[in-house]
Amino acid sequence: MVTLRDVPGLPDPDISPPVIAESGDPFAAVRIVHLLARIPRGRPVRVRDVVDALNGRWLDWSFDRRVVVDAIIQLQSNWMSDYRAVEGIVLDRDAYGETVTIEDSPRVDPWMVLQVRALANTCAERLREFTREQGDVT
Repeated sequence: MVTLRDVPGLPDPDISPPVIAESGDPFAAVRIVHLLARIPRGRPVRVRDVVDALNGRWLDWSFDRRVVVDAIIQLQSNWMSDYRAVEGIVLDRDAYGETVTIEDSPRVDPWMVLQVRALANTCAERLREFTREQGDVT
C-alpha cells in the first residue's frame, strides 16, 4: 500500500461532476419520488415547481420536465397496480402547464416510503454491480 503524505494547501478533490437526469434511471427517480413524497397533498402542484425544487436541491444534477413527468407516470402506474385506482396520483394540465395532484389519505405516505425505498434498493444494487465489475479497488 502506498503511504500518502500531507500537502499544505492541497484542495479537496471530492467534487461531483454534473449529472443530467434521465428517464428510467433509478438514481434520478429516487430523487424525484423523494421530493414528490413531500409535496402538499390533495391539491395540484405545478410540475415546473417540482422541477425547480429538484434543481435547487440537487445542484450537481440537472432535471428537466420530461424526466419528472416520466417519473410521475411511473408512479401513477405503480399506484394503479397496487390500488386499482386512478385518482391517487393525477397528472393534469391547467392554464400554467402540467400539474400533479397526490391524494390526501393516510395510505399515501407509507406507500411513498415503500416506493422510495424500492428505488434506493435498486440504486444500491447498481452500485454493488458496478463495484463487482470493477473488482476490488481497496
